[in-house]
Amino acid sequence: MENDYKSPVYGIRAVPVEKIVANSYNPNVVAPPEMKLLELSIWEDGYTMPCVCYHDKENDRYELVDGYHRYMVLKTSKRIYEREKGLLPVTVIDKDISNRMASTIRHNRARGTHKVELMSEIVAELTKANMSDAWIMRNIGMDRDELLRLKQITGIADLFANREFSLGSNNCGENDPGSDVY
Repeated sequence: MENDYKSPVYGIRAVPVEKIVANSYNPNVVAPPEMKLLELSIWEDGYTMPCVCYHDKENDRYELVDGYHRYMVLKTSKRIYEREKGLLPVTVIDKDISNRMASTIRHNRARGTHKVELMSEIVAELTKANMSDAWIMRNIGMDRDELLRLKQITGIADLFANREFSLGSNNCGENDPGSDVY
């Protein structure tokens, strides 16, 4: 049987930057010198990697999943905006909000740093969305200790309501298909 899967990168779209909005959960930060370098890189080499978005078809709006800083370069650099005619190269993924958050983290963790406060907020949002600890660890690439630290930062008791972090519990998500991450 043939695999009919086609990666999003094969469907790059040129989207007017005015139709694109940043997500509210990106914990990746880039220092000003690196932003200048990114602007220079895009000026010298063009856009070599598309941004990743979710397309809200009802509102014809694209929400960024990955590529916020490349998007900001197009919005803030007059010379790049003019050369690119206000169009940003975009690939589209169709995922619910929890999976978009996980995608953002996976994209970013491989190449950048994160603000701890924002990462803990994402963990809180995923927990409130009933994602298990095992799902969070598996999908955003963190170990149990890191997840525990991020939950402690938020100080929200609800984040510890599951049995996975209870004293004396050896429940490591054995009912979760992703529990092998422990």
